[in-house]
Amino acid sequence: MRTVVLIATGGTIAMKVDPEYNAPRPVFGGDDLLALRPDISSLAHLEVRNLFNLPSEHMGPEQWVRLQRAVSEELARDEVAGVIISHGTDTMEETAWFLDLTLNTSRPVVMVGAQRNASEADFDGPRNLFNAVRICLSPEAENKGVVICLNDQINAAREASKTSTSEVATFKSGDFGFLGQVDPDAVRFYRSPVRRQYIPLLEGELPRVDIVSSYAGADGRLIDAAVEAGAGGIVMSALGCGNIPRAQYDAVLRAIRRGVAVVISTRVPNGRVFPLYGYEGGGKTLAEAGAVYADNLSPQHSRVLLMLGLQHGLNTADIAGLFSA
Repeated sequence: MRTVVLIATGGTIAMKVDPEYNAPRPVFGGDDLLALRPDISSLAHLEVRNLFNLPSEHMGPEQWVRLQRAVSEELARDEVAGVIISHGTDTMEETAWFLDLTLNTSRPVVMVGAQRNASEADFDGPRNLFNAVRICLSPEAENKGVVICLNDQINAAREASKTSTSEVATFKSGDFGFLGQVDPDAVRFYRSPVRRQYIPLLEGELPRVDIVSSYAGADGRLIDAAVEAGAGGIVMSALGCGNIPRAQYDAVLRAIRRGVAVVISTRVPNGRVFPLYGYEGGGKTLAEAGAVYADNLSPQHSRVLLMLGLQHGLNTADIAGLFSA
């Protein structure tokens, strides 16, 4: 039988209700998760690596790096057909995108989680885990990069975002839809992610990058605070196709003059940003000032890509190239 490795990191999939707190808390390791679906052992030789047991709100760059190293070690073994990562859904898209950018492999890496904990009668974790093993064993899953699979739906890491706080079909891929589907009789892919990138992970800490939101009446104080806190980059969760209020525009100019990389994304869920309007704070004026446009990447996806670009010491032109690749 082929070998599939589960790297457990926590999340709702590893939780059940603690009577003392009357609320879900992490309790399950990877072996406990596999035991919830006994027939999973008929699919592959399964190995477990318990790396963390954290809610995904506690995941960050330090944990991303450790996880990336762990996945790389497992994929270096010839007998490993693929790697599954159990993870909380709240920040799963950021971890998935970080791994997609920094892993250089043709083999499947599948991220799974759950929207309901093990104390609920319709706990979705075991089904998602079973499907993840099937994806790892599917020849169609090769060269698809890191994928997220919940509710039988396969999403590309670059495009996936959590869209519902509680529905099991929470991950969506915006304008372009799912990569594929896990059906009872087969795993089927209907498209491939063509905008794939590989950025080698370097030693040392990832640079600080903050996200600042735009809204009606927003001023520049949070941008200035991010600069003073030592941010090497700022991602603007801007308005529309990439526009910000006048006071934020002035703060962006100050940040750029101090050598801080500024990337313009949008709070709008679908569509790409581009420099269109010519008023102060409009996209054209931001681009002329040296801000980089994020194409169709969400603010949280943009932050991850900018962190890696800054780690490599890229200048503004090269960072713009990353976002247009």
